[in-house]
Amino acid sequence: MPFLKRLGYFLIGLSLGLIFLAIFLRKKTEETGTEFCYLPNCRVLKELRSKPLLVDSTLSVATDSLFLQYLLKEGKVDFGQSDTRATPCKIYRVSASRGGKTLVVTLKNCESQTVLTDYREGQK
Repeated sequence: MPFLKRLGYFLIGLSLGLIFLAIFLRKKTEETGTEFCYLPNCRVLKELRSKPLLVDSTLSVATDSLFLQYLLKEGKVDFGQSDTRATPCKIYRVSASRGGKTLVVTLKNCESQTVLTDYREGQK
């Protein structure tokens, strides 16, 4: 059997296997609510969502809770502006845009809670 024919069969089998695997994993994650977070941005946001969110008492701005939930799900962590080695609470700056609005927040990631310390909302 020539090499190109074997390569063709291999690629067909590989593509069918990848399609099956993608469908199987998508169904599994929807049923169990499991989330596969391997990248740093996803892991930080997942950890921030897993703890109760408290608003700092010195913050005098009314917060948009729905946009804040969206930010913790789809936001982008700015690691250049964050202090990931701070003790006892790591400090993260997270931003997101939706519907022409931009939201930038600063969050303290403590051991048992997440504290919102800064909230800035603006136009895109």
